[in-house]
Amino acid sequence: MVKGTKEEKSAYDMYYNFNEKVNRIPSHRILAINRGEKEEFLKVKMEKPETTILEMINKDIIKGSTQYTKMLEETIEDSFKRLIEPSIEREIRSDLTEKAETQAIKVFGKNAKPLLLAAPLKGLTVMGFDPAYRTGCKIAVIDETGKLLATTTVYPTEPQNDIEGAKKELIALIKEYNVNIIAIGNGTASRESENFVSDMIKELGNVHYAIVSEAGASVYSASKLATEEYPDINVSLRGAISIARRLQDPLAELVKIDPKSIGVGQYQHDVDQKKLSESLTGVVEDAVNKVGVDVNTATPSLLSYVSGINKTLASNIVKYRDENGKIKERKELLKVPKLGKATFQQCAGFMRVFDGKNPLEITAVHPESYEVAEQLLNIIGFKKEDLLNKEKLIIIKNKLSEIKTQETAEELNVGEITLKDIMQELSKPGRDPREDMPKPVLRADVLKFEDLKEGMILTGTVRNVTDFGAFVDVGVKHDGLVHISQLSNSFVKNPSDVVSVGDVVKVKIIGIDEDRKKAQLSMKI
Repeated sequence: MVKGTKEEKSAYDMYYNFNEKVNRIPSHRILAINRGEKEEFLKVKMEKPETTILEMINKDIIKGSTQYTKMLEETIEDSFKRLIEPSIEREIRSDLTEKAETQAIKVFGKNAKPLLLAAPLKGLTVMGFDPAYRTGCKIAVIDETGKLLATTTVYPTEPQNDIEGAKKELIALIKEYNVNIIAIGNGTASRESENFVSDMIKELGNVHYAIVSEAGASVYSASKLATEEYPDINVSLRGAISIARRLQDPLAELVKIDPKSIGVGQYQHDVDQKKLSESLTGVVEDAVNKVGVDVNTATPSLLSYVSGINKTLASNIVKYRDENGKIKERKELLKVPKLGKATFQQCAGFMRVFDGKNPLEITAVHPESYEVAEQLLNIIGFKKEDLLNKEKLIIIKNKLSEIKTQETAEELNVGEITLKDIMQELSKPGRDPREDMPKPVLRADVLKFEDLKEGMILTGTVRNVTDFGAFVDVGVKHDGLVHISQLSNSFVKNPSDVVSVGDVVKVKIIGIDEDRKKAQLSMKI
């Protein structure tokens, strides 16, 4: 590989005069080389033992020496150089790229899953803070259900620097709507905004902030979906809503974003977008069907990933909800236009109805099994209403653990596996599996890059995992890289075996790049 036609300094400097055996090039490097070549920073040439190859071909084709031998040798050489060699190169490059893309999509899927299943911040009023300079910081306040309460624009950053005016306006909003947490986007002017917010909340007491990846927020803001959701809201303010909702319920918000814009993985912009989208669809479906959805708050985007529910039915559910008020029980879904019995059978177990008529509706127990669930509770001396009592729930859980499943399954005329599933749900009704995932790091202070020193030990959140390491947010503008060699004291073949997106980890600063404002990190503490 050599330098391309462009003269300026680039991210591809390390590849100038670079050589590597084809069978040893890691997938992320192949994609980097392809991008550098496309952007004309690199020229790629494949070196091969041409003389040896020609000798092998000649030996295979030319049998004995004749008056035509020389002509055949020249013909073979010409054919090789003009036709065979370029064809083989294209095949090798294509094969390498295909394998690299497959690996990149695999990495994307692995990263997307924990991101989608990140612990939600339930029951909190959130202020979304979309940082900017000249055009002002966009603000959106949403309640615990994701409903938009208020929007505004403030100018605490350059060039206006209206810090006092912005502080007065935001404190008034925080007090009016009892805001619990501020979600700050990590894009342009994030550092200055974080400084401002950190300073402001010192006056308020029980208010925290968290830095939220705003990858894809601007794409969503200008999308058709955002226009349908907020037709009367300025496009610039929709980004702040997305940032707030992303902290409150990552799964519900991230399903709206174009896969390549989510901000996890490696070279996701360069791979087959159809395959990338299919990968995300599979991951989202798994996540949704694992977690379930609140039928009264879920957006059409989220509902469409529920088993049996297409985009038309998802829109019909929301329309029915808007026209008739909150859905009180799952079987009410049968009143939704075009949602028949077969579809209901598929989707009902994944729908959750909180504060509904039947406590079993907050579980994954299918309506078809409600009678069995009630009979089971009756056996241990309880009623379905007791599932809402925390003290009784502890006893129910203990009693269920003593149940002899085989005998009880026969008694209730139900399969043993089905019975075990019901018992599991009754032991933790309404419990969100995402509660076991790492919570967002809530901050009340701020770090500047200038504060970082080699040897410092910090707590950070893993933002992305690639084949060559993990990027960790330690509270400064740019995420630091933990190279694969620094992930563990033991040999690490694949970074995803050690860390996942969303993990909260302790890291040590082992190097500081002043020019690029980036830190090199290690988990070998």
